[in-house]
Amino acid sequence: MALAKRFPVLSFVTKSEIPLLLKHRKRFLPLRCCPSSFITRTVNSYSFNPRSMKRINCLSTSANLNSSPPLHQTSSEKVSRKAKKKEHMELPESLLKYKLDMCSRHGKLVEALQLYDEARENGVPISQYHYNVMLYLCSSAGSGSLGQGGSENDEDLKDLGMKRGFEIFQQMAIDNVAPNEATFTNAARLATAREDPEMAFDLVRKMKNYGIPPRLRSYGPALFGFCKKGNADKAYEVDEHMVDCGVLAEESELSALLKVSVDAKKADKVYDLLHRIRATVRQVSESSAQIVEDWFKSDFAASVGVESWDVIKIKDGVVKGGGGWHGQGWLGSGNWRIKRTKMDNKGVCQSCGEKLVCIDIDPKETENFARSLTKLACEREAKAGFAKFQAWLRKHGPFDAVIDGANAGLVNQHHFNFFQVNFIMNKLREMSPSKRFPLLILHKRRVSGKPDKDPRNKKLLETWEKSGALYATPPGSDDD
Repeated sequence: MALAKRFPVLSFVTKSEIPLLLKHRKRFLPLRCCPSSFITRTVNSYSFNPRSMKRINCLSTSANLNSSPPLHQTSSEKVSRKAKKKEHMELPESLLKYKLDMCSRHGKLVEALQLYDEARENGVPISQYHYNVMLYLCSSAGSGSLGQGGSENDEDLKDLGMKRGFEIFQQMAIDNVAPNEATFTNAARLATAREDPEMAFDLVRKMKNYGIPPRLRSYGPALFGFCKKGNADKAYEVDEHMVDCGVLAEESELSALLKVSVDAKKADKVYDLLHRIRATVRQVSESSAQIVEDWFKSDFAASVGVESWDVIKIKDGVVKGGGGWHGQGWLGSGNWRIKRTKMDNKGVCQSCGEKLVCIDIDPKETENFARSLTKLACEREAKAGFAKFQAWLRKHGPFDAVIDGANAGLVNQHHFNFFQVNFIMNKLREMSPSKRFPLLILHKRRVSGKPDKDPRNKKLLETWEKSGALYATPPGSDDD
């Protein structure tokens, strides 16, 4: 350890358990070092007892120790760094930050407002962070989450939070302090506490002017505010804005939209939202399940639905939708039978005896997935190379399956095995509805040169090429 402290170049030697031997004539001094390091420099001829650490400071690992620049900070630099940190922590704005954080942690709005007012009177610089903490506390008080529930003091605290919150938000703009997503979200929460979801939605739309992408929580105040008021059309407008901004609604948002749609008797919206919940939520909560039950038990649900439909179109819809649903809207009319049931471990319903089907991704999801893959491939691959592959695919496709040739030929093998690939190709061909080969992707070096000199390999490659099932990726291209 003394050696490490004395010589920075050896400061790493105390890190691991593997012994390092410093050679001193015929004696060795064990130290600790990383496994890949082994220092065998001959030590200057100082006599010392290897069992004693008193003369360790005489060891040298270089010809001229003084010529080596230090590789770590000196003690004076560390002291200076600590002093600067202490000095920074004692700045008025740093002390204000610490005290406001404590108020936020313990929900002390009144104390935070006193600190804020004193800071403004004393000319303390107030940053975006300070403003956001204040807006968070005010919006929390305005929504009632800081109170104890139902007391007169809680109502006073709510009024205080809303009043001062809007004042602080306006002051932030006057001081030209740039807002961020948290600023707008807390201001939107204040608007909803004042039962003004229109203002909350307007704040979300203004985020675009500042180049700030909204998050899911940014939409909550407006969306839940409109749903609470029963304003379904405005709630749908917020939902559309979320979709346009690439923000995915989760169960709580979808459940609120479903509730307002059920109450407004908007059958098409209920149908759409049920499928969105099906695709997004793995397991619905009890509250969401109750909304679904209320819909199907209603007289209005019993009355909606077309009386005649195209059976072939419905079957095609089930196939294109991946199975289990057709996506063609409400069919028929009459009362629904509602019953809670369980599935056994084989997926069979204990009520009707039907087995759950596997659901594949639907056409829209498939299209989005393909578009995302194309974008990713063009970013990581030479664009011309991928465009060439797309043109080839349009000519020879479509395929029922794709084989990653490198993986298929090397699994459980020491060398690439063409016959293993051929076995998989033939099996998938048998399984294919079109009875054609799957698409085989192989790198060009596995197709030409050494592989095709073996007559057996060459024959297999020719068979796949003639069938239009083999695509060889060019050098420098990623076959994945």
